[in-house]
Amino acid sequence: MSKKIYVFDTTLRDGEQAPGIHLNVKEKVKIAEQLSRLNVDVIEAGFPISSKSDFKAVKEISKRIKDKSIAVLARAIAKDVDIAGESLKDASQPVIHTFMSSSDIHLKSQFKKSREEVLEIAKEAVKRSRKYTDIVEFSAMDATRSDWDFLCRLFEVVIKSGAKVLNIPDTVGYAIPSEFANLIDYIFENVSGIENVIVSVHCHDDLGLAVANSIMAIEHGARQVECSVNGIGERAGNASLEEVAMIIDTRKKDLDAYTGLNISEIMKTSSLVKSLTGYIVAPNKAIIGKNAFMHEAGIHQDGMLKDRATYEIIKPESIGVTSSKLVLGKHSGRHAFVKRLKELGFNLEGENLEKAFDRFKGLAEKKGAINDNDIKAIVENEIRDVSGYFKLKYYQILSGTNVTSTATIGIEIDGKLHQGVSYGDGPVDASFKAIDSITKMKVKLVDYSIEAVSEGKDAIGSVKIIISADGMDVMGSGISTDVIEASIKAYIDAMNRVMQGCA
Repeated sequence: MSKKIYVFDTTLRDGEQAPGIHLNVKEKVKIAEQLSRLNVDVIEAGFPISSKSDFKAVKEISKRIKDKSIAVLARAIAKDVDIAGESLKDASQPVIHTFMSSSDIHLKSQFKKSREEVLEIAKEAVKRSRKYTDIVEFSAMDATRSDWDFLCRLFEVVIKSGAKVLNIPDTVGYAIPSEFANLIDYIFENVSGIENVIVSVHCHDDLGLAVANSIMAIEHGARQVECSVNGIGERAGNASLEEVAMIIDTRKKDLDAYTGLNISEIMKTSSLVKSLTGYIVAPNKAIIGKNAFMHEAGIHQDGMLKDRATYEIIKPESIGVTSSKLVLGKHSGRHAFVKRLKELGFNLEGENLEKAFDRFKGLAEKKGAINDNDIKAIVENEIRDVSGYFKLKYYQILSGTNVTSTATIGIEIDGKLHQGVSYGDGPVDASFKAIDSITKMKVKLVDYSIEAVSEGKDAIGSVKIIISADGMDVMGSGISTDVIEASIKAYIDAMNRVMQGCA
């Protein structure tokens, strides 16, 4: 029978300890309410002794959330435990989470305590905590760097004193999965009374192994995972709640485990924590990164269009993401480009499709991702029935403060390259005069306008011009991320229309 894995969320305690995060009471309550909707089992609401605002936040969360266990952290000190108990008076399911270091490096260098003193301190802290609640969790800080036999002695002492949850923290993110698994096995085999408590793990990500160690612990008998939304926390952070959740959900048959999480709330929770903490989420972050359900490579897009399961193991809708996205960029293939064209109402074939695809690839090389407005501009401005009598081959501009603008333009006519050089009142004027010197056409610029057809610093500029030639007004247009290039293309387009007699 599948085992239930309890999710102990420490976003509001360990997560808030991350440098630069300062949540007020209202913000903490808001996150706690969202964690309740996510349906975590335990919300570690804070460290009450640390500040008045933490104490107040725990009190407020305890009053508002009655269907979840509310936990608080307390050092193995009488005053800490008493303040923790006071903060949880209104909680319907209070949990005091007390801790003491177990590694020799901590005992000698930080606490100046002997092992025997630590055993006594831990015992008294748990007993005192039991005055306020039946559910006491004890953590052996820096467990993974502790002597295993002493760690087992410590756990036996706190079990006898009334602890209901034993937490095995990889406090400094030191353990590797196989080592952590062996430690979990050793504890199960050598701690008397271990069958009567829940074994929990709290892994840090200093070596990038927090989630891997947490999953390994589950496979070896742990029943609770302590984690935080977006993986925030001290130093490199904690095991990411969303990653642990989706590993268990995606591989539940293989792990023979499940959580009670409402995974459809994952993205909402992540976004809220990101917004209130100010901690950004890397684009390539598993599950919640903006690229997690985006596909740009042509091979991947082709597979996705045929069967989403070819490249997606999680349905984005299941965690609250609207849908997958095929991002059009320089790695995209023709299949994805044609699909997007059709979605936008364009049905191009043959030469027009090839021209549009070539322009798309060229533009993607310059600006990266291509949006719908970019594609519309490509089709509407580049794919037209206008003969290319004049073909732009290159251009070079010299312009600046106290410099006379100079343009060098290369145009192909009937297979031969012609170059024109001219000065002007600005780069656009110089460019148009250089083109005139090549075409030998007498035209007058009637109107010139430019607008951005997409957003951002790399937006496409669309230039539309009207020229007058032999009493006929002709419009030309051009697009580019470079407005000078767009202007040159628009002018040459107008020239070609004059040659073709298009108004």
